[in-house]
Amino acid sequence: MGLRTTISERQRRLGFELKQLREQAGLTAGEAAERIGMGRAQLSQIETAKTTILTERLRDLCRLYGCTDETYVDALVTMSEATGKGWWSAYKGPMETGALSLAELEAAAVALRVHQTLFIPGLFQTADYAKAIFNSPKLGFENVDEALRFRMERQRILTRHNPPSVHAVIHEAALHMRFGGTQVVREQLLRLIELARLPHVTIQVYPFSAEAHAALSGNFVHIIPSLPQLSTVVLERPTGSSYLSEPAHLHRYEELFDRLAENALAPVDVSLAPEAHSVKDSLALIQHLLYTL
Repeated sequence: MGLRTTISERQRRLGFELKQLREQAGLTAGEAAERIGMGRAQLSQIETAKTTILTERLRDLCRLYGCTDETYVDALVTMSEATGKGWWSAYKGPMETGALSLAELEAAAVALRVHQTLFIPGLFQTADYAKAIFNSPKLGFENVDEALRFRMERQRILTRHNPPSVHAVIHEAALHMRFGGTQVVREQLLRLIELARLPHVTIQVYPFSAEAHAALSGNFVHIIPSLPQLSTVVLERPTGSSYLSEPAHLHRYEELFDRLAENALAPVDVSLAPEAHSVKDSLALIQHLLYTL
């Protein structure tokens, strides 16, 4: 079997976890490979996600490394045996590998924690709002039609059976951005209120009046699978997305999101009676902006 030329984030993460286990066991790649009857080059290729690993070999490595957490080992096996195929497979070519990896990770998530500063999160965008962003000449998007269809497909996780919980903290600045004109923005704000009715969706607005330092973190999404230690933080940058998996990084962004949520306005809650909104909250701010459009 030839070496992979394209590596998904799931595949990279499996290799990263195996390398971490080996290093924690105090073994070099050569020592570990020799102990289980594998070539050093092959083990290095597994750790760099350039090739696959048989399930029994994976379990042998975990035993060699002294890993006794069966839940964790089973999760690694699941990652290894996954085909990587899903609805996103139809977009190979038009969409970059990072976008495909994001869709695959979202599909396996039990929870998503999202922070956006200048855009409404992609999972919440209306088609017209997303199209206006993709058509912005200075943002340099290509394959606009494919990108739009891809984004709308991603949103299906919100209404699927057993959807992940989604908690989004959106900076107030994003609500003021005029992508597509007044009517498009109005429909987008109404869409936020509509989505907040879903029991698994929590939407908070981070107001201009809140502490500034927490909001300067930039855009990110914390993707949490059934085994939280295998979570991934995705950082969105103009040059592309970066994926963080180091425990220290995951902990840092977990704490950061907690601070953002703590300093943001109370979540959008359309079930409350009007008099319950006497204190400023996210719904009141969105409704105010709707009034001013």
